[in-house]
Amino acid sequence: MKNLIKSRWFTFCTYLLLVLASLMVSFVLLQNNSTLRNIMVSFFEVAENRTFDYRQSLKVLHRQPVPNKDIVVVAIDDASLEMLWDKYGEWPIPRYVYADLINHIESHKPQAIIFDLMFIKAMKNDFSSDKKLIDTMNKYNNIYTAMNFDNVTTDVRLPIDLPERLEINLENNSKVDFTEKYTFTNCRPILKELLEGKAHVGMTNIVRNEDGIIRKIAPLLSYKGKFYPYLSFSAGANYITSENIKNLTIEKNGDLKINDTVLPLTEDGDVILNWYGQSGTHTILPMYKLIKELDKSFDELDYYNFRDKIVIIGTTATALHDTKSVPIQEGVYPGVEVHATFFNNMLDNNFIKQTSTITNIFIIFGVICLVGFIVMMSSSSLFAMLSTLLFAIAYVFVSYYLMALYNLWIPVVIPSISIIVAFALSFLAKYLMKSRDFEYQYKLATIDGLTELYNHRYFQDTLRNQIELSKRYQQPFSLIIIDIDFFKKFNDTYGHQAGDAVLRQVAQTLKRNSRTTDFVCRYGGEEMSIILPNTGAEEALFNANRICKAVSEKEFFLNEKTTANVTISVGVATFPDNAQEPQSLIEYADKCLYYAKEHGRNQVGIYSDKN
Repeated sequence: MKNLIKSRWFTFCTYLLLVLASLMVSFVLLQNNSTLRNIMVSFFEVAENRTFDYRQSLKVLHRQPVPNKDIVVVAIDDASLEMLWDKYGEWPIPRYVYADLINHIESHKPQAIIFDLMFIKAMKNDFSSDKKLIDTMNKYNNIYTAMNFDNVTTDVRLPIDLPERLEINLENNSKVDFTEKYTFTNCRPILKELLEGKAHVGMTNIVRNEDGIIRKIAPLLSYKGKFYPYLSFSAGANYITSENIKNLTIEKNGDLKINDTVLPLTEDGDVILNWYGQSGTHTILPMYKLIKELDKSFDELDYYNFRDKIVIIGTTATALHDTKSVPIQEGVYPGVEVHATFFNNMLDNNFIKQTSTITNIFIIFGVICLVGFIVMMSSSSLFAMLSTLLFAIAYVFVSYYLMALYNLWIPVVIPSISIIVAFALSFLAKYLMKSRDFEYQYKLATIDGLTELYNHRYFQDTLRNQIELSKRYQQPFSLIIIDIDFFKKFNDTYGHQAGDAVLRQVAQTLKRNSRTTDFVCRYGGEEMSIILPNTGAEEALFNANRICKAVSEKEFFLNEKTTANVTISVGVATFPDNAQEPQSLIEYADKCLYYAKEHGRNQVGIYSDKN
């Protein structure tokens, strides 16, 4: 049992070395080929984003999380747009209409009114309408309106300096860097009186992923070296703290905290949104109903009560082209509902947190080790395969529930590929180790432990095989039998360790003076043998004399201080000249060997019937 466990642990280590080698080869290939590296990075990013989308869609099907009922979207939908065109005869509608809406909603005491609309330039033919909107917005403390940054060149529009009141003082103690994705060189300013007035101004910039889907939004954006808030982040932060946010700190781990609400920023400076459902999940109120309410067209005076509500006003009409692709199934959202989702995430402290690179490495390493352990410790290949498959399925389920229950996004694509690769490499390691074990067992069964020559059993099998081959191909082969002269004297005089040393050194001398095609074996005790394929009597005698001379001329080390000379007696037999069967061939070689011993040793004996 101990040997089995030891063997499996050795196989597991071999598997880890194969994994390490594969990673190093992949790393070198990617480092030396930027095109391949970019393709691989893009592939894994897109694939991982898709797994995020599936998890979000499944989560939505299970009605998690639940949208906040205090968030109300006043939508300029298709029906409202048609009614507004009929009523006012143009788009955009006169701005005094928004002023009237603000006053009507404010009469209900809402928490905030957020306009996902940009009031960019004065209406040349309706200055009074602009003035009414400006005065109304600056009248209240809870009005938010939108503006947008861009990178338009200066020959189209000169960048302006924004009022200091809009800035956020940011202390960044982390590795978060806004420069690559969320730093802009120009902006589309809204009405000057709104910029410099009392209304809150937030930005609406969104950077999509490569596939055009919105998964992340930056709560802060950089312009002219200063930071400005995203529209719904500004409203959410002020709502949570009950004051105007001016100073923010990003902690070392990348978290941006607003009281108990945590916005886990990525290295690019954005947060990952947690989606609540299809378009229309939040409370949607078509604007035309509010217009009719203003005109007293309803029998019921207050059609909707906005008390303590967060009211977000924006367009959802198809003709106004403010739609965004989002991760959930059939996910097309108007921009105003994206703001509702961001605001809702802030209220619920519900943003998705993606695991760090170091955590991902540990996850992948853990997956690789676990799959390797499963395969190594499984005696059945089918069991190993099913166990690995079940583990992969379990990992996918865990990734879903971690997102659904704990808002944690762990990687799926690379760990899944790692499971497949680990399974293949572990089987390869197991195969290599089985081959090694087979070779080791074969060596134990065929090699003599002391002399490292083939053992007696192997000698007998090889001798029989050589006779069969020689008969088939009509080729001779020869057998040499060797006995160490006066070997008992070495054991009696110098001890058995000296005798073992002589056996080992004689064995090495025989191997060095034999051909690679010859089979050098330990016959038993101090006797050794050599099978010489395709060798006739004359060549065999020549080789036997050469070996006898090599042994007699060698100085043998019995221990650190003692050396001695050793001689051997040798007998030679050739098939088919001297015998036709294995035992007869051995007996003939033995007779030659004894002839050598009887006639002075240290020689090759030649036996004949006349002897």
